[in-house]
Amino acid sequence: MSSLMPANSGTSFAALLRLLRPQQWLKNGFVFVGLLFGHAWTDPAKLGQALAAFAAFCLLASTVYVMNDLVDREQDRLHPKKKSRPLAAGTVSVTAAVVLALLCLAAGSAVACLWAGSAPWIFLAYVALNVGYSFGLKHVVILDVFIIASGFMLRILAGTLGIGIAPSQWLLLCGLMLTLFLGFAKRRAELNALLSDSAGHRRVLEHYTVPMLDQFIGVAAAGTVISYALYTVSAETVALHGTRGLIATVPFVLYGVLRYLWRLHSRGGGGDPAQELLTDPHLLAATVGWLLLVLALLGGSIMPKP
Repeated sequence: MSSLMPANSGTSFAALLRLLRPQQWLKNGFVFVGLLFGHAWTDPAKLGQALAAFAAFCLLASTVYVMNDLVDREQDRLHPKKKSRPLAAGTVSVTAAVVLALLCLAAGSAVACLWAGSAPWIFLAYVALNVGYSFGLKHVVILDVFIIASGFMLRILAGTLGIGIAPSQWLLLCGLMLTLFLGFAKRRAELNALLSDSAGHRRVLEHYTVPMLDQFIGVAAAGTVISYALYTVSAETVALHGTRGLIATVPFVLYGVLRYLWRLHSRGGGGDPAQELLTDPHLLAATVGWLLLVLALLGGSIMPKP
């Protein structure tokens, strides 16, 4: 019964905000890929829909985070880092968490249906996928990471198909490989952090080994860089963007991937992509440099059209 009650008599706004994990909303930036590579950032209607999709995913993702913390609160108390989460630490009650999750679900669903484009099924699929993940699929080896990657792919689809932009097949492939890379890197970081007690904290980790994950990560990392490089030089891309210069952005992608691998192997990082990006100046510089160069090239400001 004590696990249902908060340690403190009151629930603070700060604790509720922590439960929503706003730092993770950065991941929802995947919805803007369509605007960037579809030359739609100057279209007010599509921009508004993409912003609504971003807001909907923020609310729905927070719903999922609260749900996960509710399900895993007892297990999180045994984790060296997760034990400080509001539900595990007892600073937010179960009742308050359930109410908060329902409010986020209702608000996110409303935004998705009313303003976030013409494909609300994408948001429904995201919620359904994560419910399945939380209640059993996260324990299925390899499939667990594919489900995480699917969540990112749904974000990309919401920002492309959902707002009337045809997605590039190469970019979809690149997005899949990138999210698999981040997912397997997360599992390796968890395995490293928890060592021999890993299976007791996340059951699926007992099915992974470091050499196995290193192979998976290598395949996904190579796939990310190669698929993106092929996208930049494809005839369809050159015709769409009117430039052959996108190949110049590949070094930023390669540097970012290699830097992430270095963080994973030498600095104990890789467990949280959003945190890695915000705390590592090299990753942040590579990302910003890539974005600025892409914008300059697509805008035709630094390289003549073919």
